[in-house]
Amino acid sequence: LQMLEQQVVGGEQAKNKDLKEKHKRRKKYADERRIQLVTSLQKSDEDSSDWVLLNVYDSIQEEVRVKSKLLEKMQKKAAETEIKDLQSEFELEKIDYLNTIRRLERDSMLFQQLLDQVQSLIRRDCNYSNLEKIKHESVWDEEAGCWKIPELVIQKTHLP
Repeated sequence: LQMLEQQVVGGEQAKNKDLKEKHKRRKKYADERRIQLVTSLQKSDEDSSDWVLLNVYDSIQEEVRVKSKLLEKMQKKAAETEIKDLQSEFELEKIDYLNTIRRLERDSMLFQQLLDQVQSLIRRDCNYSNLEKIKHESVWDEEAGCWKIPELVIQKTHLP
């Protein structure tokens, strides 16, 4: 009876050593895999943990939901990096424009001071003696990309 009980309790193949070894190997592999997953989850952050568990799903809907969530996260990150790139590019252009404006203002101040100094040396009978009149009569030429300034005219007065 005892011998029959030992055969029945373990099933038909209770004494099959190959089967016992196979069960031990499967259990050992499952335990190793579980430990590996636990350590990788502890080491990784929330984004990479999605990658670790990506292949374990109960249904297709769950897989679609998880993958769409992951896609949204990646699109959000891509958009954020694009925004940062554009902001840094805009900032560099802004700095360049401000430097150009400052340089042009300095040049303009230099030319204005030169004109103020030189204006007193211009002959009074010349049409260039009045700078405001010259500015008013000057015309911008689009094709040439420069100002067309009136010709120099010296007005001679004759005394009777």
